[in-house]
Amino acid sequence: MRIPALLIAAIFSLASAEAQQYPDRVIKLVVPFVPGSPVDVLGRVVSQQMTTRLGQSVVVENRPGAGTSTAAKQVQSSPADGYTLLVMGQNLVYVGLLYPDIGFDPVKSFVPVATLAGWSHVMLVANSVPAKSVQELVAYARVNPGKITFGYGLGTSPQIVGKSFELAAKLDLINVPYKGGEQVRVDLLGGRIHINFAPVSNALPMIQQGKVRALAVTSSTRDPALPDVPTFKENGFPDVGFNPDVWQAIVAPPGTPAPIVYKLNAEINAALRSDELQATFKKLRFQPMVNSPEQFGKFLAVQAKRWPPIIKAAGLKAQ
Repeated sequence: MRIPALLIAAIFSLASAEAQQYPDRVIKLVVPFVPGSPVDVLGRVVSQQMTTRLGQSVVVENRPGAGTSTAAKQVQSSPADGYTLLVMGQNLVYVGLLYPDIGFDPVKSFVPVATLAGWSHVMLVANSVPAKSVQELVAYARVNPGKITFGYGLGTSPQIVGKSFELAAKLDLINVPYKGGEQVRVDLLGGRIHINFAPVSNALPMIQQGKVRALAVTSSTRDPALPDVPTFKENGFPDVGFNPDVWQAIVAPPGTPAPIVYKLNAEINAALRSDELQATFKKLRFQPMVNSPEQFGKFLAVQAKRWPPIIKAAGLKAQ
């Protein structure tokens, strides 16, 4: 059955009018990680810019749990009106593998709005670990199988990167999942966790104060903030790290009108290009990612093919 041209025109006219009025109330930005986590920090600095540019409050709601699937379910079932959005990254393409009963295809069930940023990690060890290099850590762990603890936020990139290192180095580590990375680092400082992977911005103060030891970075080149810390490639582990390990973006519930998506994308991209956000990202060691909704969609399709084999090779399972 053909839809009359006048009806189609009326539908588009209505959507356009809705976008012109949007937003007229608070927008909720759902973050699937705990407060203080890198993704939470990213969400908050972006939400501040969105608030200014859209003329309405954009508030962050933290919904950690079940490897990001809790937040994904909430937003996927929310009204498609642009008032509930999700900050999510590569987790989007593999959360369905870890939680097959999620009830929908996370890759196909959201509307791509805007990419935000990417970053890599540094491997940290507690000061109680008698290792000052990756090679010394590997040697120590091999003579102490099943005794060295590796802590991570469940379903996060540090879990994947750390597991990749464990497999590449042929180690037997005790894997300890947490709700978020900040909780892990509390126990790292206390010596209850021996190994952790963290964004450089989160780890830098602890490293500089000598509270933990940095052994290697996952980026393709040394981080300017840690010039004496070698890359994993320099240490003979070129496959540890994904350059970047993390990318984050904003997606909307299925069926969100295109005019609203394009309005959000334009304002978010303008924020990412602003001197203010560029300076903040530099301090946080975030690399801005500016894309149109179409470019984001193509990027997502590539990521959907890239990450599942990595997850399967790492042997990750829901916990």
